Amino acid sequence: MAYKKIALVSGGNKGIGFEIVRGLLQAGCRVYLGAREAAKGQQAVAALAAEGDVLFLELDLANQATLDAAAAHLQREEGRLDILVNNAGINVAGDGAPSTAAVRSVEQVLQTNFLGTLAVTQAFLPLVRQAAAGRIVNVSSPLGSLTLSGQNDWGLLGYSASKAALNMLTVQLAYELRNTAIKVNAAAPGYTATDLNGFAGTDTPAQGAAEAIRLALLPPDGPTGTASSATGSLPW
Repeated sequence: MAYKKIALVSGGNKGIGFEIVRGLLQAGCRVYLGAREAAKGQQAVAALAAEGDVLFLELDLANQATLDAAAAHLQREEGRLDILVNNAGINVAGDGAPSTAAVRSVEQVLQTNFLGTLAVTQAFLPLVRQAAAGRIVNVSSPLGSLTLSGQNDWGLLGYSASKAALNMLTVQLAYELRNTAIKVNAAAPGYTATDLNGFAGTDTPAQGAAEAIRLALLPPDGPTGTASSATGSLPW
């Protein structure tokens, strides 16, 4: 039997995450679709069942117990994790420009998008280390670029700060793992039509998923510690 890569995608039940799951299935991976709500996760798995080897895994970034249980399940069932895609994230009402953003809203976004993703990464990193050549992809955004944020009136302090922090996690983890075969990169989907922006984006979820899929399947000579979109590298 050919070697089948084992992948986990957080927030895989809809939007970009759903398309990342689909793309990895098409690449021949066994994909664990992580979702906070079991009913929605199982529904997404059923929708993708004809496309490959997909399984549901409860994953709530705000609930450490679900992360620990999911990691223990993968350890028992697979013994390794070849690909971890940190896709789950939120945007909330009350976020806005620095002068007006609600502090509680900024805190909530940072708690999920950065600290929640850090918790997921720490929970599954031991399994990624057990893979022959692990890949970690953090789904970021141009809004997390300090350079680009200084040139645009985006007005979402909490969301932008959470993605900037995610970029810092990317570069620091890549450096920490520099002497291993693990590669850690950030993928920016672009302005994709999802519920995060009220489906106002100009790109489809499939287009938004493309860069994350590419980074998840990097060859041994691929980069690490980078941020990129489908159009090329992004400035920090």
